[in-house]
Amino acid sequence: MFAFIARQPILDKSKSVFAYELLFRDGKSGAYPEHSEDKSKFITEHFHPLGLDDICGEKKSFITFSSETLISRFPTNLNPDSVVVELADPTDTTSGLFEACQHIKQLGFKLAIDDPMMVGSKHDIFPLIDIVKVDVTESRFETIEKQIPRYHDSNVQLVAEQVNTQDNFSTCVDLGFDLFQGYFFSQPEARILRQLMASKMNVVDLMGESANSDFDIVRISQIIERDATLSFLLLKFINNPTINKRYKITSLRHALNYMGEVEIKKFIALLSLTNLGDEKPLEIIHMSLVRAKFFDLMAERRGLKNNPPIAFLVGLFSLLEGLLDQSMTDILKQLPLSEEVNDALLGKNAEMNSYMTLVRAFESALWMNVIKQAKLLGIDQKQLHVLYNQAIVWGNGVRSAISSHYPRAIA
Repeated sequence: MFAFIARQPILDKSKSVFAYELLFRDGKSGAYPEHSEDKSKFITEHFHPLGLDDICGEKKSFITFSSETLISRFPTNLNPDSVVVELADPTDTTSGLFEACQHIKQLGFKLAIDDPMMVGSKHDIFPLIDIVKVDVTESRFETIEKQIPRYHDSNVQLVAEQVNTQDNFSTCVDLGFDLFQGYFFSQPEARILRQLMASKMNVVDLMGESANSDFDIVRISQIIERDATLSFLLLKFINNPTINKRYKITSLRHALNYMGEVEIKKFIALLSLTNLGDEKPLEIIHMSLVRAKFFDLMAERRGLKNNPPIAFLVGLFSLLEGLLDQSMTDILKQLPLSEEVNDALLGKNAEMNSYMTLVRAFESALWMNVIKQAKLLGIDQKQLHVLYNQAIVWGNGVRSAISSHYPRAIA
């Protein structure tokens, strides 16, 4: 259905994902794109587009629609249980818009508006609105605090947008917001120099082995076998249909014979990261998964060597600061990673820096940055979307393997 798209998580107070806002490159200001039949066919044949389930998994989707689309071309194949309809311009007085919104509500959809100044009750459309999104950088917190009660009295849910620090998240929770959009969850809560807990040393050892150019199957087996949880999760990962659709893997040695050294190194690193960040929101692990696969696909496309899988490891470990609440410099002093991985994580590798700029552009729908990096790397920018889409699907599949065994995030 969609090929050129970004998604941004919307989290609840417990830092669990409630929904993803979808931002479309082909739509005005990120709104739902309307393609001709010929263009839709071309995209389907050349760019392996994603459906909403591929993009958002089991979560809801916030999708912005123009007034014209809502009035005369609203897609009938969308599911009101999984899609929130966001109005591109709540102040629009186009004839027929109010009636179109009434009809969409009757179909079971929830309606949302962006209202940074919190004047929604002055709009004719307000009685139909279920969710109001407020850019907290556009208004003073004192003003927001005064306005919130009347929204709650109207049973309107409030989404705080541009919440990019842990302090902002805490403030917005105290103000009474229900949902939170921004990358605050991937930021350190407090940068405190401390040693990793002794209980994590098995995980630390595995991280080192995954970045080692040599592969010591006996050494890795010993590390995993002394931790029952690691043994169980590794086999669960490897038997996930996203990774292995054919054979039941019953041991690490069996996995090595089936998957090969490089793939085993990737999943040992993935297993390590999951256990290292077990008190953090699952979404930060999910972002790490998507980054890891995207970096890996980029390195493959660029013809770089992959043993050890440097690009995969750099993407996977790129959010360690948020996972461990420490600076990257302090973290790397405690981890037995290779110098090449360390340098890349510290921004000293030009190739990996380009990948980092790219992945952040996709995460934030900064399309001009995608185009710029595509030129620098010599890759067609639309092909980069294909690679990123593949990374999203892979990340969703691996997330499904770990989510039922992942501790609830500490709020």
